[in-house]
Amino acid sequence: MMTFEELGLKPEILKALQELGFENPMPVQEKVIPLLLSKNTDIVALAQTGTGKTAAFGLPIVEQTDTKSKKTQALVLAPTRELCLQIADDLNDFSKYVDSLSVVPVYGGASIEVQIKALRNGAQIIVATPGRLIDLINRGVAKLENVSKVVLDEADEMLNMGFEDDLKTILAQIPENRNTLLFSATMPPAIASIAKNYMSNPLEVTIGQRNTGAENVKHVCYTVHAKDKYQALKRIADYYPNIYGIVFCRTRKETQEVADKLMHDGYNADALHGDLSQSQRDFVMNRFRLRQLNLLVATDVAARGIDVDSLTHVINYNLPDDVEVYTHRSGRTGRAGKTGISIAIINLREKHIIKQIERIINKKFELQDIPSGRGICEKQLFHLIDKLERVEVDEDEIAPFLTTTFKRLEWLDKEEIIKRFISLEFNRFLEYYKNMPDLEIPTEHSRREGQRDSFREGKREGRREAGAPRTAEKGYSRLFLNLGKEDGLYPPDLIELLNQYSQGRRIKVGRIELMKKFSFFEVPEQDAQFVVDSMKGASVSGRRIAVDWASGGENEGKQQSRGRDDFKRSGERSGFKKFGERGNRGEHGDRKRFDKDRGEKNERNNSGNRSDRSEKKEKGSFRGEEKKKYGRKKENRR
Repeated sequence: MMTFEELGLKPEILKALQELGFENPMPVQEKVIPLLLSKNTDIVALAQTGTGKTAAFGLPIVEQTDTKSKKTQALVLAPTRELCLQIADDLNDFSKYVDSLSVVPVYGGASIEVQIKALRNGAQIIVATPGRLIDLINRGVAKLENVSKVVLDEADEMLNMGFEDDLKTILAQIPENRNTLLFSATMPPAIASIAKNYMSNPLEVTIGQRNTGAENVKHVCYTVHAKDKYQALKRIADYYPNIYGIVFCRTRKETQEVADKLMHDGYNADALHGDLSQSQRDFVMNRFRLRQLNLLVATDVAARGIDVDSLTHVINYNLPDDVEVYTHRSGRTGRAGKTGISIAIINLREKHIIKQIERIINKKFELQDIPSGRGICEKQLFHLIDKLERVEVDEDEIAPFLTTTFKRLEWLDKEEIIKRFISLEFNRFLEYYKNMPDLEIPTEHSRREGQRDSFREGKREGRREAGAPRTAEKGYSRLFLNLGKEDGLYPPDLIELLNQYSQGRRIKVGRIELMKKFSFFEVPEQDAQFVVDSMKGASVSGRRIAVDWASGGENEGKQQSRGRDDFKRSGERSGFKKFGERGNRGEHGDRKRFDKDRGEKNERNNSGNRSDRSEKKEKGSFRGEEKKKYGRKKENRR
């Protein structure tokens, strides 16, 4: 096995590495460091998060920086503030015994005046996020004309976050004879395009296979009903007593909601997302690094730059919109030679996404059932016994208390002491799970039944007279909702909305009746008042929604809908759109592209409609013609 001494690094750097506990270079370091030290070449390095990429490019940069000159000689670009700071800290650690080497991080969310002062004092190495660096370039403070090495770290994530134009602007400021080093976990077409347009005959270094997950990560999949997702998360957290991981959600709002629920239920958890201030983010991350938090609930963007080697689990509360992002998430665990578990909580409709991910990571998911209450209690009990067996006893410290303790407990035999010990330490789980039913395992049959219940608007509803009163199915109550088709509401969205506010309670939905501006739906009589109460004050995308009792038809719905106009914001005709539009729920969803695609589709449909409109007037609709033919055939048979 190669050593760092064999790589040819300076003694000052080797001394710093020894203090940091670096013994042997990791595979990406073995391949990249000799290339950078021996020749001036561009490199594209494909390696998963946590494989030692920072040292792979950082050590050669520190080695080759001319400390006699204060001009900027190397630039490292990173997608987030956290990763920017982490890289800068690592470079400072590597250069601890290198005199007069200055590493300056520049990023948004911090005082730009402080950063300007640091750059004017001289910065041989700048570590930056693209947006703040462009601001400093425009102010004439960041001068890149002497930069000879540029590193694009987590390049695929920078492109996912929309930094492609910023990267082009920055690279245009740097001499063409530079060396460009591109580090990425995946190789999407946009990365290949950057390599082609901004790099000169780059060497490709691949650790493992392209776009694959870390080898020492186990991938587990749990399939549940959508309404049971949070309960499944709790059971998973309880089943792993030593869990220390990240829970990934799709949106900032959901991230905060899940974290709030976990904290309310007694878990050491907190949220990390883009709506937090820098001081709040730093506070949360500091608690997480100190292991004062067991679970960090985060969005993909906020989690970039989290550099914690001892994570045991990554939990995908929602699968990412881009399946390649899964490799980033799972790469957060199983670092530094340790094993980790990446968990996906899905519903039946997401099974095809699991297949796509399996093709990318070149691994199979283990399909498991959500842990039962009994299984969780057993796991927690065995964990408690393990702790008891491994506890270190300090005889001298406890000796003064033993006599009194023995005297107090002498009336109890060994079995009674064990029973009381278990009850004392274990009552929370026993109490919670003793009457808790196991979560239902969804099947294709149950999914089809659910769809029939959910989409039962009833064709006969269209045949009845508009405004005619309607009664609910036997055993069900009919409720009114001030959202309809114009708000982008569909039956699955209504069900998801009910699940969101049902507090874990299982609500069965009967017939659903969607109008233009309002809707009716049916729930069991015993659940109706609970639904009305739980939805009070609810909102979607800033729009307040209202659920009330209903007993009449469409005319009554119009009256109720007019009574709810005060819930709409000024100028906001359709506050529910964002909730209803699938494929656009990401933290950085491309709404314009969605609207453009929908507009083009409508235009194609409209153009086709216009061309045959006159023909339809003469011949009638297709359905009408078919009915006529059927009638003639029937007459002939007679």
